[in-house]
Amino acid sequence: MKKVLFVCVENSARSQMAEAFFNKMAKSARAESAGTKPAAAVNPMAVEVMREVGIDISAAKPKMITREMLEAADRVRTMGCISGELCPATLVPTEDWGIEDPAGKSIEKFREIRELIRIRVEKLVEEMER
Repeated sequence: MKKVLFVCVENSARSQMAEAFFNKMAKSARAESAGTKPAAAVNPMAVEVMREVGIDISAAKPKMITREMLEAADRVRTMGCISGELCPATLVPTEDWGIEDPAGKSIEKFREIRELIRIRVEKLVEEMER
């Protein structure tokens, strides 16, 4: 089964939303997410905006990225965290989506970012399941 790894610094919002969307949409691939400096918990606003679209990520926990995760991934998508030491260099196909971090922003901004992630994940699922 193909695997995608979504990475952001804290693994508390963008990458968690991407993982949840991907795993809901994909039939023949799976996703996981991780961070380079994981937060203590998933951002409550991320939980709220995902709940609005019928996806519960309240039990999700931020995780530290590992070499094993990178080696197991067919694709890696970073969420706009390319800043040298904060994001990993990998040998698997990696693409940075350049998605703004919604932390500390309004619920409307979280919704905007959620929808951007949904659109990009839909395209990725289509591409990986061809």
